[in-house]
Amino acid sequence: MTLEGKVALVTGAGSGIGRASALRLARDGATVVALGREQGEADDVAEEIRRAGGTVLPVAADVGDAAAVRAAYARVEEELGRLDVVVANAGVNGVWAPIDELAPEEWESTLTTNLTGTFLTVRYAVPLLVRQGGAVVVVASMNGTRTFTTAGASAYSTSKAGQVAFARMAAVELGPRGVRVNTVCPGAIDTNIVASTEQRHTEDLGVQAEFPEGQIPLTGDESGEAAQVADVVAFLVSDAASHVTGTEVFVDGGQSLVA
Repeated sequence: MTLEGKVALVTGAGSGIGRASALRLARDGATVVALGREQGEADDVAEEIRRAGGTVLPVAADVGDAAAVRAAYARVEEELGRLDVVVANAGVNGVWAPIDELAPEEWESTLTTNLTGTFLTVRYAVPLLVRQGGAVVVVASMNGTRTFTTAGASAYSTSKAGQVAFARMAAVELGPRGVRVNTVCPGAIDTNIVASTEQRHTEDLGVQAEFPEGQIPLTGDESGEAAQVADVVAFLVSDAASHVTGTEVFVDGGQSLVA
């Protein structure tokens, strides 16, 4: 699954699944554009890629800001001259709270980063991708797509469902132009995104479920690893998946089948 000679942009590359994906794609031979919200985040993963012998361009941009995303792609074109792969990974959990307590601006903030950010990441990549064809992977979640058990996460789950719908539409529209678009839907993955989640009054929401043996069929109570998601991303953007588009791959150890 070599990516030699190709350029891959990964959003949210500073941590978690984004970082693991950036490292994996660099290892597969791609020149990686490591895009983080802050320059320090991008520089940090870039240093790790370089230490491993990879090639990287660290870039800072807020994916919810159209001008910033457009400027990032302008740098890609100017400095690298092409783009073959996009991993739209940047996202937040946002605020988890009862619907009647969730502030409109809290809803909007989550949707702006997760859903509008995905749209902008893909929208401004298209002129570069269609030149030689390419692949896009959107990082969604099992929440809002196969499971609806995380009470209070209405904004987050809606954004993830929207990502899947957008990716399917993009696959149909961009397929004739040589661009494949797929989605990965992780379950519980060992990242730091949970630490940034604000939860209010969610303890007694919804229907409480108990899983005495653990809720992940493959691993019980043990979460998956970001690198396992990155492995699937690497497959989907490679020529090994050349006839795969418009589909979702659940990387969750079977969790969404029982949760």
